[in-house]
Amino acid sequence: MSTVEIIIDGPLARAARALCRVSAKEVASKARLDKSELKRFEKGLEDLTEQQENRLHEALQEFGAQIIPDDKVAGYGVRLKFNRAKVRAIERWEGEGGTAADDDV
Repeated sequence: MSTVEIIIDGPLARAARALCRVSAKEVASKARLDKSELKRFEKGLEDLTEQQENRLHEALQEFGAQIIPDDKVAGYGVRLKFNRAKVRAIERWEGEGGTAADDDV
C-alpha cells in the first residue's frame, strides 16, 4: 500500500483558507502558530517546520479543506471536503434545538 505525501506550501494554504472562509487568526490558533508566521508562510517569506506544516494541514482539514496531492494527471490543489448539499444540511443541523443550555438528563 502506497502512502501519498501531501505537500502544503504558502499559496496552497492561503487558497485553502480562503476557500473555507476562515481568518488567518483562526487557522493560526488551531494550528498553534503565530498569525504573523502563517501570513509570512502564505506569502513565501518564511518556511515552517515539518511539525508546523502537519499542524497547519490538520487545522485546514478541520475547517473543511481537502488537499489534493500531485499525480500523473494534474498538479496539487485544494477543494472543500463537503459538497453544497452537505454544507446546507450541516448548517441546518447547527441551527436546530435552540440555544445551548444545561441538560436535566
